[in-house]
Amino acid sequence: MARTLRVLVRLMGWSCVAIGLFHLALGNAAIPGAVHAGATIDSWGRFMGASFAGYGLAWLWAARQRPVPAAAVRLLAGVFLLGGLGRLLSLALDGPPQWFQLVLAALELGLPPLLFGLAGADERAFGATRPQAGTPVAGARKGAGTAGAPRS
Repeated sequence: MARTLRVLVRLMGWSCVAIGLFHLALGNAAIPGAVHAGATIDSWGRFMGASFAGYGLAWLWAARQRPVPAAAVRLLAGVFLLGGLGRLLSLALDGPPQWFQLVLAALELGLPPLLFGLAGADERAFGATRPQAGTPVAGARKGAGTAGAPRS
């Protein structure tokens, strides 16, 4: 489970960075059906592309931690879920978008529950293999120190 979490967190990070840079570089051309949406939407889309790339960097930061922090995974997955809920709101208020946007909505609504469930897997696995601070080291003399304590 911990390995699955680490793979998914890395995949989320690299995917979001790539998608964000794609939108930053192409503007309206990156959005199906929005090629002629005008300068305002192009400006907004490029800004959001940069923001999404930054969101991806946050996923990659989390992936590089040992253990992968459950709180960061939950927060980032919650933001992703919020995006999916925004798509549902748009669907309810404005009708169905271009088909690929529905695929994205399914991912944005489906992946967060999986990530919420896996969020603590790496912390649990890491905790099972590392002694806790303050735990005496096996074979250590009494008063000689504990795991994680600096030696003089």
